[in-house]
Amino acid sequence: MVTKMLLEPAELLAGPPAVIFDCRFSLADPQEGRALYRQGHIRGAHYLDLNRDLSGPVGEYGGRHPLPDPADFAATLAAYSVRPDTEVLVYDDSRLAFAARLWWLMRSLGYRAPRLLNGGYQTFLDAGGRPDTVVPELRPCAAIAATSFSGCCDIDGLRTIQGEGALLVDSREERRYQGLEEPIDPVAGHIPGAINRPWQGVTSTEGLVRDLSEQQAHWGEALEAEHLVVYCGSGVTACVNLFSLALLGRDDATLYAGSWSDWCAYL
Repeated sequence: MVTKMLLEPAELLAGPPAVIFDCRFSLADPQEGRALYRQGHIRGAHYLDLNRDLSGPVGEYGGRHPLPDPADFAATLAAYSVRPDTEVLVYDDSRLAFAARLWWLMRSLGYRAPRLLNGGYQTFLDAGGRPDTVVPELRPCAAIAATSFSGCCDIDGLRTIQGEGALLVDSREERRYQGLEEPIDPVAGHIPGAINRPWQGVTSTEGLVRDLSEQQAHWGEALEAEHLVVYCGSGVTACVNLFSLALLGRDDATLYAGSWSDWCAYL
């Protein structure tokens, strides 16, 4: 797929962008992503951790991966010399599950939206890329003054906009949406009124982003909704669906940041 939102491995090998972030992560083993980075990564890439860098402290409410403090997140980006107009590439090895989180955070805070590596780390290797183990030096720059993320809501905001007719989209696997299984959160089910569009439908099993006709089929009539609110388990994989919507020109969708893990905390 040719789009300014994605970078193909061949393009990367021809000339890397200014800053590269490795966002590989495992919910089952939070240390795995960093260990994989140390074993080998794209040359020049820095590692960002979902829990430490792309999320805030967990509390009673707000979900399992609350949004980071905007000022703290801006300081994190500045530590890696990222300015609002810096060209950034992001990758993972989980069908964009964690790379899309960084994409959403940066775009929401007013930065130039990073491009995602189509297919992730494995496609880089398959294209002839060689792993590197050198951790690049930091060259910090001044952080922007950041106060809030845009395009998101908390549970009160969700209730308001859903009452105004917004269509709510659950991005989790169908069995979790149906309440047939729940491997992570204490309560099974979905938010009343939500439809189901599993985030895995955005990519192939190899992690390649499906073409635009397949993206449209993934959404169907939901694309016609005036206002879309997207959620998942904790506000992470919902960003893959938000990336899909942006590919289709619907960059106006809202993220319910706390998602199901926040919602069920009030039950």
